[in-house]
Amino acid sequence: MNELTPAHRRELRAAAHHLSPVVSIAANGLTPAVLGEIERSLQAHELIKIKVHGTERDAREELLKAVCEAVEAAPVQHIGTILVVWRKRRDEAPATAATRSASTAAATAAPRAATAKSARAFAAAARRTALIKAAADKKRLAARRTRGNVRKSGPAGAK
Repeated sequence: MNELTPAHRRELRAAAHHLSPVVSIAANGLTPAVLGEIERSLQAHELIKIKVHGTERDAREELLKAVCEAVEAAPVQHIGTILVVWRKRRDEAPATAATRSASTAAATAAPRAATAKSARAFAAAARRTALIKAAADKKRLAARRTRGNVRKSGPAGAK
């Protein structure tokens, strides 16, 4: 299990605030399929939230410890039924020349790097999109207001 300094833990809690849970642990508990999904999520995002259904606080604490030991991650926060876990992204295992040729390795490595997007990069893209949408809405509203102020022809005092 990785140990975090209090300052690093505080930064990770702040970064995790806007995240939604990506894995749910229900009545079946910590199955190999759930551990595999946690592993994939940590590899893709480094910082994840896990939602735990139907367990008491002590059981959730034990579950957090078990998850962190199983995937070699660090516990960041346990608040209510949400667990926050962090692990530094692992490097891909080096391939041997006998199993993969150089051209095949280059072709498969490029898409993986593109799909492994961090949570911070995803959040930054979402903020940019929201800002662009807000600016477009503001521009459209301003144009609508100016169209409403156009005066119809005719005498000013006529009824």
